[in-house]
Order: sequence, then C-alpha cells, then structure tokens
Amino acid sequence: MSAAMSAGGGAAGTVVAVLLSLVSAAGYALAAVAQSRLASASAGGRGALRRLLGRPQWWSAVGLNAAGALAHVAALHYGPLTLVQPLGALTLVAALPIGAYGAHRRVSRVEWRGALWTLAGLVGLVAVTGPVAPEEALDLRETLLVTGVTLLLIGLLAARGRTGGGGAGGRERGRGLGHATASGVASAVGSALTQTLTVALARDLPGGPTAWWQTALLAVLIAAFAAGGLLLSQAAYRGGLAAPLAVVNLSNPAAAAVIGVALLGETFRAGVWGWAVAAAAALVAARGVVLLTTGVGAGAGGAGADDTAAEGADAGAGSGTVPVQRPTGPRDEPVLLDGPPLLVVPDTLPAPEPISSG
Repeated sequence: MSAAMSAGGGAAGTVVAVLLSLVSAAGYALAAVAQSRLASASAGGRGALRRLLGRPQWWSAVGLNAAGALAHVAALHYGPLTLVQPLGALTLVAALPIGAYGAHRRVSRVEWRGALWTLAGLVGLVAVTGPVAPEEALDLRETLLVTGVTLLLIGLLAARGRTGGGGAGGRERGRGLGHATASGVASAVGSALTQTLTVALARDLPGGPTAWWQTALLAVLIAAFAAGGLLLSQAAYRGGLAAPLAVVNLSNPAAAAVIGVALLGETFRAGVWGWAVAAAAALVAARGVVLLTTGVGAGAGGAGADDTAAEGADAGAGSGTVPVQRPTGPRDEPVLLDGPPLLVVPDTLPAPEPISSG
C-alpha cells in the first residue's frame, strides 16, 4: 500500500497520470468519431439497432470507449481527480481535428472557439466539484429514486427531441442535443451506482439474501445505464459530432454534482464562491455549445470555402454593389430563327457603273 501511495504521489506518478489521461481522451475521441461516422452512414427506422449491432465498426467504437474508461480509471490510481478529470475534457479538442480529417475538411474558426469556450466551462465546473468520498454510497431507496428520476428525464429529453421545431435540420440538432444530455446523465448515474457497488464489495457484503439481491440489482442497473448511455450517444451523433460531444461531456459531471449535493452530502468547494464559479462555468460552457451548434458544417465546403464566400459578400456590401455571376457556356454561337429570312445579302456585290457626263 505504501509503495503504491508513494508511486501515485510522486512526480513520476503525476507524469503517468497525465499520460494515461491523454490516452483516455484519445480513446474517447476516436470512439466518438467512429460513432459519428456510423450515425451519418446508417438509416433509422425499424431494425436500426439490429443493423448497428451487426456492424464491426460499432464494436470497434465500444472497444475504444472501454479502453478510454480503463485508462481513466488507471489515471485516477496515479493522480488526483482534480488533475485527471480536467484532462479528460480534452476529448472534445481531440475529436474535432480527427473528425474533420475523416471528413476531408478543416476545422472552422467557429468550431475552435466553441471548443475552447466549452473546455473552459467544463474545467471550471470540475474544479469546484468535490469528489465523492470513498465511503459515501447510495442506499436502496436512493438508488431506486435516482433510477426512476433518470428514466423519466431520459424519456422527457427524447420526447422533446422528437417535437423540436426549426425545420428538419433544427429538429435533428435538437434531437441530438437531447440525446446527448440523456447520455451524459445516464453515464453519471452509472458512475454513482458503480461507486455504490464498490463500497458494497469493500464491506464484504455481510450475509443475508437481501444484500446479495441488492448487489445483483446494482450490477444490472450499472450495465443498463452504461449500455443506454452508449446507445444514446450514438443516436446523438446523427445531429453532428462537436455539439453533442460537448453536451455529453458537460451533462456527465453536472449530473454527478447534482447527485453528490442532493444525496451524498457534498457541496461545491469554496462555499458560496464555489456556487458562483459553477454558475459562471455553466454559462461559459453553454456559450461554447451554442458556437459549436452554429458552426456545424462551417468547414464542410473544403479549404476555406465558406470564408471565401463570406469575404465576397462583405466586399459587395462595402462597395455598394452586388456581385453578379456571369453565365457560363459557349459564346458567339449563331442563333437560328424560324421562318424565311428578311434580307439576303449576297457574298459579292457588282462593281458600280461609271456615270457619264454627256
């Protein structure tokens, strides 16, 4: 135990924690990009889940998510949560260029600004959120309460996504953000239940059929929320990659903080100032999500296509003239008219006769 503590508390342990956190962020980013490409290539409707589970790319994404989770847990063994959790937010920054490279485009300036705003808000939110104490856990009543509220919230978010306005594109983005929020909440609840199961196992599960029944129930709920969170994130990426991924990364710690404050007796660090910082961080992150939502596809036209179009529009507005696109096609071709010709001009004209003076 002392050797592990010294390894985790020293400079070498910090370096290992940082490296593992970066590996975790890369794994989550690659998984998100793979899920996004699957979502854009697959059609919905009946049998969509069966077709999804039959694709090897889906299981590759599942494996990448699992690898990211294992690297995150290993990083927490060597470094504190205050270091590991903010580094996990780099998933969004890594996923943007990876996704753009796969789509053969560049990341737009709007997307980069949105990512930085979201990252700043997420780091601020995590910085004032107190970690769960190892001995804190949910009891059976709290577990059932959290499960029921979470299922109700997921249902409301899914229903809101189906009835969203703003045209087809607006409905798709609204549905994606709703599913992303539900995915983050489901993952947070799964983490809280995992913490409860870990505490129960550490207490050696004192005998009695009730204790084993509760443990089996926790295991089933953890598996259900983990699978549900993954499938909800898959559905979220039909509305794009950047904005849903940002919402997933934000709703996860936010939901965990709500559970900790409401049920586990936690509070934000620094008291009232911690609440103020959390509120400001939430606003900053919301600004980032808005930028990511409006910046979807801004670089899809190739290298700076939208920037060129915007510059042309600005130039036209500044000069007071409207740029006119010239028609393309063959020029100087003869025009054929129906009906007889009005005038026939011979190719050669007779020479004029001389005028006599007589």
